[in-house]
Amino acid sequence: MRTLTDSARTARLAAAALGVEVGQIVKSLLFLCQDEPVMVLCAGDRRVDVVRLGLSPAPADRVRVITGFSIGGVPPLGHDVELPTTIDESLRRFEVVWAAAGTPHDVFAIDAQSLIKAIPGARVMNIS
Repeated sequence: MRTLTDSARTARLAAAALGVEVGQIVKSLLFLCQDEPVMVLCAGDRRVDVVRLGLSPAPADRVRVITGFSIGGVPPLGHDVELPTTIDESLRRFEVVWAAAGTPHDVFAIDAQSLIKAIPGARVMNIS
């Protein structure tokens, strides 16, 4: 784990602080699908195609209640409840990716394949 002196609230800020490509930053984003929460792990240089996937962004208060973390610090796993998770297949481009570790200042590195394996039942697909 690494604690950054500057906020890592955005993928660009985190990448700049770590000296890595923006795509190596994992954005842990909570969406709603028919009012049910869905976690999407997206490469920092990609955008989730919410229309194609039938998703809408979860409001900040629901993110906190559902995951136990505030936006900007949501990790890809370890939430208060188990969430159906979709993982951006483009993360496989990188050997190592970086993700939030519970706060906007804390991040951790993990190899992309280990992250995928750490979330049983996760769907890996094109999300953009």
